[in-house]
Amino acid sequence: MHTESDIREVLKSGWVPYPADKMDEILNQASPALQECIITLAERVQKLSEIGTALSAERDLPRLLEKIVEEARNLTHADGGSIYLMSDDETELYFEIAQTTSLGIRMGGTSGKISFPPIPLYNDDGSPNHSNTSTHCALSGEIINIPDVYAEDGEFDFSGPKRFDEANDYRTKSQLSVPFRNHEDEIIGVLQLINAQDPDTGEFIPFSNEAQELTASLASQAAVAITNTRLIQDLENLFNALIQVIAAAVDEKSPYTGGHIERVANLTMRIAEEINKADEGELAHVHFDEDEMKELRIAAWLHDLGKITTPEYVVDKSTKLETIYDKINLVRLRYEVKQRDIEIERLREKLAQSGNGETGIPEDSDQEYEQRKKELEEEREWLKVANVGGEFITDEKKERIDEISKRIYKLEGEEKPLLEPLEVKNLQIGRGTLNEEERQIIQNHAAVSKKMLEKLPYPKKLRHIPEYAGAHHEKLDGSGYPDGLSEDELPMQARIMALADVFEALTAEDRPYKPGKQLSEAMKIMGFMVKDHHIDDRIFRLFIESGLVREYAQEHVKPKQIDYLDYDLEGQPITDDKPE
Repeated sequence: MHTESDIREVLKSGWVPYPADKMDEILNQASPALQECIITLAERVQKLSEIGTALSAERDLPRLLEKIVEEARNLTHADGGSIYLMSDDETELYFEIAQTTSLGIRMGGTSGKISFPPIPLYNDDGSPNHSNTSTHCALSGEIINIPDVYAEDGEFDFSGPKRFDEANDYRTKSQLSVPFRNHEDEIIGVLQLINAQDPDTGEFIPFSNEAQELTASLASQAAVAITNTRLIQDLENLFNALIQVIAAAVDEKSPYTGGHIERVANLTMRIAEEINKADEGELAHVHFDEDEMKELRIAAWLHDLGKITTPEYVVDKSTKLETIYDKINLVRLRYEVKQRDIEIERLREKLAQSGNGETGIPEDSDQEYEQRKKELEEEREWLKVANVGGEFITDEKKERIDEISKRIYKLEGEEKPLLEPLEVKNLQIGRGTLNEEERQIIQNHAAVSKKMLEKLPYPKKLRHIPEYAGAHHEKLDGSGYPDGLSEDELPMQARIMALADVFEALTAEDRPYKPGKQLSEAMKIMGFMVKDHHIDDRIFRLFIESGLVREYAQEHVKPKQIDYLDYDLEGQPITDDKPE
């Protein structure tokens, strides 16, 4: 029985829809029985409102389903409860949650998978399956309230519950099945409660009309929450799938970069996870929550989005003279024409001597011809090597290219240089295969990624995606691109992604312009980058200490590149850990 102060508190709480100046009048006029009814109704409204708020706030479907069953059982004092959800093709009901307090059963949701098989909604002959209370509820939309399943006259088949009872020394008595209807009045599942209990004695009793009404009200709210949660999850799944499709399209743009984005995203997230685990050291204060991890993962998958606009011949440029095709082949043809000119000149010399009655060609003339021929062949091979771009080109080599460019060959009587000006410029590239203009095109992809990503309407929790994705080529000393950010301006997420991107690029075997480096060489280069203040030394040390170097290498680096697996905190190999 509620006290007068209890009733006044409820009336003043606002859960009963009466004006404040009428509350005392209502209370004074009400009989004790009416007062008790008012307080009970107010409590129920308040409880259902609180449940509705809690269900609406839950975005994880397994936790949501657990919460629905738990709240329904609390409202009705039920010993057990289950949730079935309709399959996508609407032919089966799947067990999602099963709970029985007296048997210690908690299955499904966050507790683990359900071991019960799905229940077919239709028989083998295609007729509706009305033999089970759950399937009948799903097919008809009717609420089914059975006081005692053992006393039923055979309308439903309770052989399943009876077998369960026998196997578990249990007694299923009352059963309440309520359909979940979504906003389109479609049935999406069934909430089933088992064995209402007397709050005082614990005895199993039938579900009252009051319990049925409360459960129906809760099921209505729950259906909305389930539908919303599913919709949000479906949208997230679609968004994630689109992200991966876009990333795959970027990677497929070049046969040489296939898998780069996926590997960088994978390594980025593994580093972030290790940072979250750190409970000591310089990164112990850094922690990424679930939303921040999601934001970082999306940024990592989209970090190279701008490469969609980068010409293929630049992305795939494996030699200095390559554009749509490798122009070293044109240079080779010119040398063949030059060789032809020498041979023609030699033949003319023979003809002239023959016309003058001379019987032989001087030996020194033969030697000169062979020497010129040999020099041309050596020079052609030297240019072929210089075109690869695998090593740094010295000033001496640049001068030799200048000298070669001054030589001519004849084409249809017209004199032409052996090397065109742009070919000279490209062959004199100091390191790698890209000239300055092409390097700017490649580097522009980071700015384009950021610009494209800024066009999307992000929710608040994902608003930093363009910033992180666009900064993966920035350096702590401010010498990176596209914005030349300083150390203070560079967020931790971008620093993680930068390290992952560098390490993947160094160890990848599928680049057109270089073979994959030995693991020790890649770590040595990254050690230098730490000293030059290009990448974060704290992340680099965690990368080593956590064992991620070893793990990533064993999963993604070719065995022939792995010369050492373990490294000290400066990136130097531990020599007694050389793989067999």
